[in-house]
Amino acid sequence: MTLSINQLEEARHALEAPLFADVAGDIDVSFEFFPPKSAAMEATLWDSIATLSPLGPRFVSVTYGAGGSTRERTHATVARIARETAVPAAAHLTCVEATRDEIDAVADEYWSAGVRHIVALRGDPPRAGERYAAHPGGYENAAALVEGLRRLHPFEISVACYPECHPDSSDAAADLDNLKRKIDAGATRAISQFFFSPDVFFRYRDAVAAAGMDVEIVPGIMPVSNFAAVQRMSAMCGTEVPAWMGRLFAGLDDLPAARQLVSATLAAELCRKLYAGGAKQFHFYTLNRAELSFAICHLLGLRAKPDAVRAAA
Repeated sequence: MTLSINQLEEARHALEAPLFADVAGDIDVSFEFFPPKSAAMEATLWDSIATLSPLGPRFVSVTYGAGGSTRERTHATVARIARETAVPAAAHLTCVEATRDEIDAVADEYWSAGVRHIVALRGDPPRAGERYAAHPGGYENAAALVEGLRRLHPFEISVACYPECHPDSSDAAADLDNLKRKIDAGATRAISQFFFSPDVFFRYRDAVAAAGMDVEIVPGIMPVSNFAAVQRMSAMCGTEVPAWMGRLFAGLDDLPAARQLVSATLAAELCRKLYAGGAKQFHFYTLNRAELSFAICHLLGLRAKPDAVRAAA
């Protein structure tokens, strides 16, 4: 990785000064949510959107369950964000368990609802432990989905990328080739799987550039609200969890407030180091809770805009 003089100075400043001293606040953020399963979870979701919206995110995205299991709830949540807030809404869309016509119909519904941004994903098998298989008559992978969406409407399209390699990829080169197919098909940007080491992201960013892809790579940030849950997710997606992280969270299972302080500190430190290396865009996996993401953004110099339009309660 080659750093500019300004980035080297920023890195030196990060080492010599207090980690969050004089952070410029010149970052762009986005937030990911999942569709709520109950009235209580829905209230938490909309409280979180109301809290985070004044930070002026580029977009907020809503996930889509395996096999379309949350299709209606995802659509309802995304449509409400588009209808009732000033924040651009992005809808996740996958290839799993649906024909091309069915997926195209969902995309048309989003467009009619005013949604102009799709996060296009291959998706996971609907049953844990099975290998992915394309649906007969469906889009075979994310690159084909991106190409299909491009034929339908002029969507902004984000795709996923994997700094530590997707579990189904044979090796890192094959994984990069898959990303290139998605970019060549018309994707706007790539949002990374979460990771816990800045060097993992920097090496991946360099590899993407060396492969000839001039595309925005947005680091995905997962604040650790539940360490055991993050360990399970990391095992499924191939993310390395450093041993020192386990030691930091040991003994905090029954101390949620202390656990949140540790989590916010670790995620903010990761973002600050990424910022020192030139990253200015961050995508937060919120798990539908606002506190950690808001605290991290605050440490990075981002401030709520008093005149921002909040989501309806």
